[in-house]
Amino acid sequence: MALVMQAQRVEVRYFHGKQRCITCRSIEKCAKEVLDESFASWQKNKKIGMKVIDFSTEQGKPVAADHKVSFSSLFIVKIDKNGKETRTDLTRQGFQYAKRNPAEFKKIVKEEITKALK
Repeated sequence: MALVMQAQRVEVRYFHGKQRCITCRSIEKCAKEVLDESFASWQKNKKIGMKVIDFSTEQGKPVAADHKVSFSSLFIVKIDKNGKETRTDLTRQGFQYAKRNPAEFKKIVKEEITKALK
């Protein structure tokens, strides 16, 4: 019998530097909108959250290093009951769609969060 590992928690982690372009801001905005529109009850129950991390700060540098990022990035992170993380990098899709086709990007973000919750 196979064990099905359910997420203990899902975090949306958005990384940015000091200077942020329009597309970078769009990535953050779309991700927040998905959480608010589709996962509000999950946020209230603390099963889903979003962290916005400025990798140019002393607090943000080690987290960015752990994720191997040095530019604006978006990750959907599934955290199991033992604290093990499974990360999905949506950076490429963010830069591809967030500004020019936000509906498509939001659809992708929602799908990945839904997968992470299983």
